[in-house]
Amino acid sequence: MKVTPVVDARTRRWRAALFLFMLATGVSMASWVARTPAVRDALDVSTGAMGLVLFGLSVGSMAGVLVSGGLVRRHGGRTVITFGAGLLVAGLLVIAGGAALEISGGVFGGLALFGAGLGLAEVAFNIEGAAVERTVGRPVLPVLHGCFSLGTVVGALLGMGLTAVRFPVGWHLAAVAVAVAAAGIWAVRAIPPGTGREDAESRAGGSGDGGSGRGERAGSRGWRAQVEVWRDRRLVLIGLIVLAMAFAEGSANDWLPLLMVDGHGTSATAGSLTFMLFAVAMTTGRFAGGPLLVRYGPAAVVRASAVVAAVGVALVVFSSSALLAGAAVVLWGLGASLGFPVTVSAAGEGEGEREASARVAAVSTAGYAAFLVGPPSLGFLADHVGLRAAMIVVLVLLGGAALITGALRRRTPSPAAGDGGEAAGGGAEGGGPASRGAMGGRAVGEGATPAHSDPV
Repeated sequence: MKVTPVVDARTRRWRAALFLFMLATGVSMASWVARTPAVRDALDVSTGAMGLVLFGLSVGSMAGVLVSGGLVRRHGGRTVITFGAGLLVAGLLVIAGGAALEISGGVFGGLALFGAGLGLAEVAFNIEGAAVERTVGRPVLPVLHGCFSLGTVVGALLGMGLTAVRFPVGWHLAAVAVAVAAAGIWAVRAIPPGTGREDAESRAGGSGDGGSGRGERAGSRGWRAQVEVWRDRRLVLIGLIVLAMAFAEGSANDWLPLLMVDGHGTSATAGSLTFMLFAVAMTTGRFAGGPLLVRYGPAAVVRASAVVAAVGVALVVFSSSALLAGAAVVLWGLGASLGFPVTVSAAGEGEGEREASARVAAVSTAGYAAFLVGPPSLGFLADHVGLRAAMIVVLVLLGGAALITGALRRRTPSPAAGDGGEAAGGGAEGGGPASRGAMGGRAVGEGATPAHSDPV
């Protein structure tokens, strides 16, 4: 007989805080994207010059993603989320001011701050979400990412409506900043401290030496730890899966409207509506994916997801019917929806909290790098072969990911391994996250209690 875990009030607040702030980040991102044309008009710059302004978002995002894992190891997830939220809100306000004052450099700087905050917070979100999963024994990361997708839908609809009534873009983004700040203040108070944080001795490699020697080794140990986790062959395969699935999601985010307009001859409005359809499909897949994961396991679900996404991409690329291509976007969105959160969840299972946090950070960083950097490279290829043909790269990556999803089969910890021990290879694929250890999200010794004392 299967027993449903009972989640205490503290853990419910923790989970709700992550959901709320992930929703807020989705709203903020889509609000910016929806008002991009209005910002370009306010700055009175060419499309090429606007591309340089947008580069601020890429620079900031990659910087935030690359340092987030190390900062979580040193300071804990809540501190990193707090700092990221502050940068995100500040970025929105600077963007709003730059657009209102028609200062391109101001918008660039605001986007860099916004991207850095987003990159910092999202890696920490995944570490926190994986810790909640280990505590409650049920899928959390798909719904967490679903909240972001839902936020993008809400933000896009809000942006479209305010654009239609010619609401000033500066006031719009300033209002979003205030809403995100309010959500962030509540959320960080509900997130427990210390998730993923190592003490100074652990970061220094376990040396008992005191003084500056330990401090000097702490930083290098943190970077070494982030690299050393990739020695695990299973984690490398998980990383390849997340690269492919994140690339498929990012490619649609970057190119889908233009793909429909240039590749299938639709109107700009139809291209925007097609992207909205993709976002709704992503949201639906992430919210509906939990029961499928519990029933069939992550390997089978991600394999099916990759195949469904590949079918959708193939129809968009090879179909001569714009209507069929538009409908196929639903398959693309549903298939891509679970890839990122499920692979991140698999990276964090079967290990002690400290090791799990390092693995989650590594896979999240790889996924966000593919999401942010990979899809723009398709533009260079499209200059030579066309955008539709360039999307064959996405098709190939999805096919490759479907072939290696066996790496996502759940590990069964050996009896002697303990909380931080090495998990046995293989393991049964079926069963939900309840089959994982119930290691709590907070590090013992940070004012938290061990997870086994909670009624879960």
